[in-house]
Amino acid sequence: MLKTIFAPLLAPATYARWLHLVVGMIFAGVVLFVYPGIEAGVPVIELIAKWAAVVSVLLVLIALIPAVRRAEGVQARLLLVPEREEEIGTASSKGWADLRRTAAWLLGRTALGVPVGYVSLFGVAGAVSTVSYVVTGRHPEPFGLSLPRSVPPLAYLPVVAVVLVVLVLFVALAGRLQLAMAVRLLGPSPTERLAEAEQRAERLLERNRLARELHDSIGHALTVTVLQAGAAREVADPAFVAKALEVIEETGRRAMDDLERTLVLLRDSADGSAVERPGVEQLDGLFETARAAGSPVVAVVAVAHGELPGVLSRESYRIVQEAVTNALKYAPGQPIRLRLATEGGDLRIRSANGRATEGGSRRGGGKGLRGIRERAVLLGGEAAAGWEGEEWVLSVRLPLRLSA
Repeated sequence: MLKTIFAPLLAPATYARWLHLVVGMIFAGVVLFVYPGIEAGVPVIELIAKWAAVVSVLLVLIALIPAVRRAEGVQARLLLVPEREEEIGTASSKGWADLRRTAAWLLGRTALGVPVGYVSLFGVAGAVSTVSYVVTGRHPEPFGLSLPRSVPPLAYLPVVAVVLVVLVLFVALAGRLQLAMAVRLLGPSPTERLAEAEQRAERLLERNRLARELHDSIGHALTVTVLQAGAAREVADPAFVAKALEVIEETGRRAMDDLERTLVLLRDSADGSAVERPGVEQLDGLFETARAAGSPVVAVVAVAHGELPGVLSRESYRIVQEAVTNALKYAPGQPIRLRLATEGGDLRIRSANGRATEGGSRRGGGKGLRGIRERAVLLGGEAAAGWEGEEWVLSVRLPLRLSA
């Protein structure tokens, strides 16, 4: 309990916030000396009223400068020490809402800084005066009080310690209140928070898309490589082994190209040629790889060159690639029948292959199938997979108009 109460005494943030609070008092003090000034005989209430009015008008006018919000945000981040820096914005004012919040912040900051600054000056000056009395024996009036001479000077040191501790705790409380005001008034507006949330969602979607790209490309390459290497080990025909090694080399090269393209995307490269991904025009090479792996492929691609929008062409290639990879993985050697065609404003993709010959089984769901469904949904379509008799069938529908 005591540790929690006295922790602010040793926290650097307490003293940084103290400085931030005193700055508001300094501004108000300078205004006081300029106008209305300290004149003898002027009622205190009248003096304070004039002073408060002038300070308020000046702060509102200052808040109308867009860059002030940025300067206040930077200063608040440095001195108020928020737990997360993004809680306090550092952007200039972008509209009347920001200008109003900036004016409220300046007024609140000054209104809190004046009493804290006054109490700080009064407390520190009184503590110094008392210590001076203990050391020199001179008889001052610290804290506005006349110290009785009958009390030994050393007896006042505990009083000074208590006053300073209370002062620091008061400042720590005021600093937390100042930080709460900064988060409320200098933090991002609801519109900015919504925009930030949308950007974060877009980044997450992009990361998921890149993860699917790597899964589809590298997964296909590894499946073909494993099948080719296994077949080459079992078959003693040198010609077959040479062909298998050629397929492994070509598949590995394509996987490296896909990996490089994905890494370029991760690095936010502006080189458009480097980030191009394969489309339906490259399906022939994919089919040849599957045939070389020992699975006959009968494919009908009833899509004219350039007929599909770019995004639909690229996503269709990945869907077919995943379908071929699954067929090679779960039913190696079985024929694969594929068909791509446009029907009634949709692109239809259908893949079918038989059961595995030696104890293989089809899993009802996995990352590959989930990836296909996610791609279809993002494009406004749908995907379904399951057994139809003795064949495992994947059916995908992608609307052409939603992908343009």
